[in-house]
Amino acid sequence: MLSLTCPNCGVTAEETEFAPGGEAHLKRMGPGADDAAFRDYLFQRKNPRGVHFERWRHAFGCGKWFHAARCTQTLEVFGTYTAQTSSVPDDIVAAIKARRPDWELDQ
Repeated sequence: MLSLTCPNCGVTAEETEFAPGGEAHLKRMGPGADDAAFRDYLFQRKNPRGVHFERWRHAFGCGKWFHAARCTQTLEVFGTYTAQTSSVPDDIVAAIKARRPDWELDQ
């Protein structure tokens, strides 16, 4: 079971207190986007084996959204950060690289 820490209120709890929200850092398509770009935004998601960035909501706590960096193979959580952060913070990248030296940020 995952153990996540909400960066907004500081509570650490099991994943059952949180609600998953899918992939983090998606580029939203505006009204001028063509059909292919909008289709890709709606349906094409990364499903990596390894490090993944996800959105979570503290459903049974403060109710705020945040991002989590975790490994889909081992369920290891590298860190969490607020949803208002548009790119992965340096301390999260460092935490991932400390455990996975060959990993590169793909953004």
